[in-house]
Amino acid sequence: MRRADLARLLALAALWGGSFMFMRVLAPHFGPVLTADVRVTVGGLVLLLWMRFAGLPAELRRYWRVYLWAGLLTSALPFFLYAFAAMSLPASLTVIINALSPMFGALFSALWLGERLRRLQALGMLLGVAGVTLIARPEDFGVLGQSPLFWPAVLASIGAAMSYGLAGVYVRKHAASTPPNAVAAWSQLFASLQLTPLLLVLPPPPPAGWAGITLQLAAIGLLFGLLCNALAYLFYFRLIRDLGPTRALTVTFLMPAFGVLWAVLLLGESLTPGMASGGAIILLGTWLVLRRG
Repeated sequence: MRRADLARLLALAALWGGSFMFMRVLAPHFGPVLTADVRVTVGGLVLLLWMRFAGLPAELRRYWRVYLWAGLLTSALPFFLYAFAAMSLPASLTVIINALSPMFGALFSALWLGERLRRLQALGMLLGVAGVTLIARPEDFGVLGQSPLFWPAVLASIGAAMSYGLAGVYVRKHAASTPPNAVAAWSQLFASLQLTPLLLVLPPPPPAGWAGITLQLAAIGLLFGLLCNALAYLFYFRLIRDLGPTRALTVTFLMPAFGVLWAVLLLGESLTPGMASGGAIILLGTWLVLRRG
C-alpha cells in the first residue's frame, strides 16, 4: 500500500470514528432527526458543489431511484438510529457496535446475492454476537446503564450496522454502473429530503437559553457535516478507486480505535474491561468475515 493510500485510510478512520463523538455532543441538544439531517445536508451540498466545480456528471434522471434507496440505507436510516443511540450511549460503545456492519453485509450477500457463507464467516458472526453481549452490559455504564432507553439505544445501534450491511448489498446489486461520486453526493441530498419531514413528528428540543451555546452547537454541526461526510466520502471513494472496495473496508478495523480515542480524550469517557474485550472479539469476527480464501 502506498503512503498516500495509507494516509487516506488513517484519515478516513479518524473522521468516521470521530463522527460518533460529534453525535454524542449534538444529539442531546438537536435530537436524533436534526442531528442526522444537518450531517447529510451539509455533506451533500458540499459534495454537489465539488462535483459541479470538477465537471463530474450526476445523471440524476437515470439514477434517481438508486440515489433514493442508497440515501435511505447508507445515510438517513443509520444516521438517525446512531443519533438516537447517542442520546443514551457513550460514543465509545456505539463505534464498537458499528464494527458489526461487515458481518451483516456478508449475511445479506448470502441471502440475496447467492454468495456462499463460509464456515469462518459464520464463526465470525457468532463472535460478533458474543462481543455485543460483553460490551453491552448495563452494570458497566452506571447511570446510563440504568436508563430505560439503554437497550433501545443498543438495538438502534445494531439496526444502524444492519442498515450499512444491507446498503452494501443494494449498491453492489443495483448501483454497479452508477458514478460513485454522484452516489456519495446525491444519496445524502435524498437522505436530507427523507429526514426533513420527520422534524414535524420529532422536533428538536428547545434551544438553549444562552445564544452562545446555540451558535457553538451550530458550528459543531457544520464541522460535523464537512469533516465526517463531505471530506470523508472523498477519501473513501478515492480509496475504492485506488485499492478496491475490499481493501477499502479495512477502515472498519481502524474506526473503533479512533472512535474510542476521541471519546476518551475529548469527552472524558472511560473504556471498560467489557468494552475492551468485547470490542476485540468483534474485530476478530469482522476479520474472519472479511478474510478472503
